[in-house]
Amino acid sequence: MKLKLSKERRSGRSQSAFTLVEVMMGVAVMAVMFVSLYLGFTQGFGIIQLARENLRATQVLQEKMETVRLYTWDQITTAGFVPATFTAPFYAAGTQSTGGLIYSGTVSIGNPNPPMTESYASDMKQIDVQLTWTSGNVQRIRTMRTLISKYGLHNYIY
Repeated sequence: MKLKLSKERRSGRSQSAFTLVEVMMGVAVMAVMFVSLYLGFTQGFGIIQLARENLRATQVLQEKMETVRLYTWDQITTAGFVPATFTAPFYAAGTQSTGGLIYSGTVSIGNPNPPMTESYASDMKQIDVQLTWTSGNVQRIRTMRTLISKYGLHNYIY
């Protein structure tokens, strides 16, 4: 077996590495990709947090509406019986002293808006429950509205 060694040098082109410009372009592309990935994660977490806040706000509003539904007509029409303001923590099991997000709410009871012209209009009240909270330096507001009848929804059962 014979090996022949050549003393010829290969051309300088095939032995060269990347140029500085090529390396800098690669670093720039990687930097843009990492920044985009980070911003995508940040936006995703922000959207999830906002969805959680909205869901909890809906739960608080529904809870207040269910409480109002249990009141009698005399209790609803008695001034001061239904509390006009309330607060609720973000974590339902938590307390307000633990910090975190606090929802502030108002309950208003009045005549239906727009005014009703039906004969039973005096037997109807409109209940508005409004919830406000601050999230990320933005004031958020959610509202629920319903009508309450003096004789109830299903008076034919009784």
